[in-house]
Amino acid sequence: MKYNKLPQLDSKVSEVCLGTMTFGQQNTEAEGHAQMDLAFEKGVNFFDTAEMYSIPSHKETYGSTEKIIGTWFKNTGKRDKIVLASKIAGPNPNFGYMREKLDFSPKSLHYALDNSLKRLQTDYIDLYQLHWPERKTNFFGQRGYKVTSDSWEDNIHQVLETLDGFIKAGKIKAIGVSNENPWGLMRYLEESKQFNLPKIATVQNPYSLLNRLFEVGSAEICHRENIGLLAYSPLGFGVLTGKYLDETKNHSKSRLHLFPQYSRYNNEQCKAATLRYHDIATKHGLTLTQLALAFVNQQQYVTSTIIGATTTAQLTENIEAFRIKLSDEILSEIEAVQAVYPNPAP
Repeated sequence: MKYNKLPQLDSKVSEVCLGTMTFGQQNTEAEGHAQMDLAFEKGVNFFDTAEMYSIPSHKETYGSTEKIIGTWFKNTGKRDKIVLASKIAGPNPNFGYMREKLDFSPKSLHYALDNSLKRLQTDYIDLYQLHWPERKTNFFGQRGYKVTSDSWEDNIHQVLETLDGFIKAGKIKAIGVSNENPWGLMRYLEESKQFNLPKIATVQNPYSLLNRLFEVGSAEICHRENIGLLAYSPLGFGVLTGKYLDETKNHSKSRLHLFPQYSRYNNEQCKAATLRYHDIATKHGLTLTQLALAFVNQQQYVTSTIIGATTTAQLTENIEAFRIKLSDEILSEIEAVQAVYPNPAP
């Protein structure tokens, strides 16, 4: 396992980050513990979660993932061996059961953080992230920004001041954003530089062979401003494993079957591109999973790639794929497919 420095922290994190959003819904507590045991044994020291997990979020399962991680910490005593990331949820009319108001006001930030700490059975979170912006912008399933009326008032200074208080109190060590765009990244950087407030350390956005929109503007910001990308959905909800190419197989337990609302990776363009990537992998003696994960891992601005699985067998295969390094020939063939099917997943 290789490790990269997490910006703004002395900590080094594994190039593989264990995604945990299935714990508490698709995975039981025992299965979640087994995944954390396996990941730790293979050198993974970076876990990512969120207050709203498991996914899809429901009132009955709200906070279940953090609770499962918390019992693992209690049972194993390995909290100090793990770099832990969690997130506060932003506005969404469907998630009113989480707290009185879904925003990043001081009251909401204090409430969300304190309850995450309780569920996680820890005194601190290494990386605390804003799960998605308060303002209306393009994220998750929408390619471009659409101008709309928006009641949001710029409160980024106040948000950073509140998070600074958490850092000084020892409750968190660094801060990050998620599902954020270039304007948001630069706005946070502008405020932190001007007023000596905490700097964004990471951005957690989708990035895969089927969605490379991050490269358009955010990649340069990460490179020049020393912000790490935590790439999520590197396998496109399992599409880039190639398992859906065989329509004769039973996919009744897959995420796309169980939760058809997550269809961003399931359009005809994604299917066509996936078949081309599968052909490239086969030609070079690789699995499609290996090709997809190795591609993400080789990008210089990626600090860690978040992988999630529902079985320990899948998790093992995913972790092992990070030993692969793609040749210039393979990378050129990947670019040829991207030219024909640019970012088919919004």
